[in-house]
Amino acid sequence: MNTGEEEQDAVEARMAKVKHKIMVMSGKGGVGKTTVAANLAFALGMRGLDVGLMDADMHGPDVPMILGIEDKRPEVSEDKIFPVLVTPRLKTMSIGFLLPSRDSSIIWRGPMKMNAIRQFLSDVEWGELDYMVVDLPPGTGDEPLSVVQLMKKVDGAIIVTTPQDLALLDSRKAVHFSRVLKVPVIGIIENMSGFVCPHCGKETNIFKYGGGEKAATELDVPFLGRVPLDPKMVEAADSGTPFVLQKESKVKDAFEQIVENVRVFVESKE
Repeated sequence: MNTGEEEQDAVEARMAKVKHKIMVMSGKGGVGKTTVAANLAFALGMRGLDVGLMDADMHGPDVPMILGIEDKRPEVSEDKIFPVLVTPRLKTMSIGFLLPSRDSSIIWRGPMKMNAIRQFLSDVEWGELDYMVVDLPPGTGDEPLSVVQLMKKVDGAIIVTTPQDLALLDSRKAVHFSRVLKVPVIGIIENMSGFVCPHCGKETNIFKYGGGEKAATELDVPFLGRVPLDPKMVEAADSGTPFVLQKESKVKDAFEQIVENVRVFVESKE
């Protein structure tokens, strides 16, 4: 047996312990994809599920900052890596934990990125998980292709977009990518859908409104919901506090429904 076969066997052995695998994608950057992925993973953990969050964005590994764990480091033994524990129900792994400083950049070609993703899947001791959420970089390049090829079976992809036409155009490409690789599309999330004024509570559609739902209808995929643009959401991300922990918020209420929609889609396929 060659090394490549051994590595693939190791990936399959790890992934056999994961009940559901979800990719979070976007057609372009700046749509809040990582914020959605991190809060989705956190919210699933809050429901009593065991969750792993894999940060597959090698050039922009923002998961550690969004979860407020930039100072953490994974434990490493001779043949395995132990992911960072965020809560008793949520563990995560990111290349960001392994960089010398937060300013360090990754200057890698495709094969090196694929090797890193393979290691995250084969060498990280994820254990038994109900869900694995994979945060992917924008676009349809090496990383999402590597994840699909290595995992073999992915339960579905979530496409994050914003209402403006350019983001919607790119989100259609993410849907097409998923269909070509036979990954079910769980649905589209329209992020930054209306600005909620912190003073009067009035909502203003800065980036238009309804484009994500329209695209979902035209592409015949589920529409998972809208997440308003709220300054508290930005503050939460910058401070490393998941916004799903907020007590009262239109953003939290909208996102809770999205999480439920995701669970219903994925678990109905069991």
